[in-house]
Amino acid sequence: MQSLITAVREQGEAARFLAWPGDFDLDRGDHGEEVHLASGAALEGFAGDGAGGTFFFCGEGGEERPVLYADSEGRAALIAIGLPELLRLLLVAPWWPDCQTFTAEESRKLAAEYLEDTPDLMAQRDRAAEALDLTLPTEGDALARLREVALGAGENFVLVLTSENEPYEPLIRD
Repeated sequence: MQSLITAVREQGEAARFLAWPGDFDLDRGDHGEEVHLASGAALEGFAGDGAGGTFFFCGEGGEERPVLYADSEGRAALIAIGLPELLRLLLVAPWWPDCQTFTAEESRKLAAEYLEDTPDLMAQRDRAAEALDLTLPTEGDALARLREVALGAGENFVLVLTSENEPYEPLIRD
């Protein structure tokens, strides 16, 4: 089975969609500050966004590991269990960082802004998903899962700024 990271690198259209609007770049895995998990589990930055945020794999293993996102403002949250779940979220609701309520209704409003600039955005998304062999959930299901992961399992994944031994603030709150 091919790695999804390799597939993203090899599938130009998928990589372009994930870069924008997904704001996910596999060449930006360095967070810029030394951080660690409070639990002591392994932490591996593997991608980033244009605003200085970083996507980390947590623990040992491969692409099935939990994925934590840390922004450049000192906030972090576990956002997916495994790379396939993360990519489905980025494909279905790339505007997830702007969500407050994580509902399908809110997502549709945010999507409308993107669709004004890129009317064929959903067709691009569908081609990217097909290239990566990913079945997409609904926006509502993807955002509900994000919230469930962040507020459930995410409690066990506290990111700490090593230099100050201070935990990051939760990115997603109840």
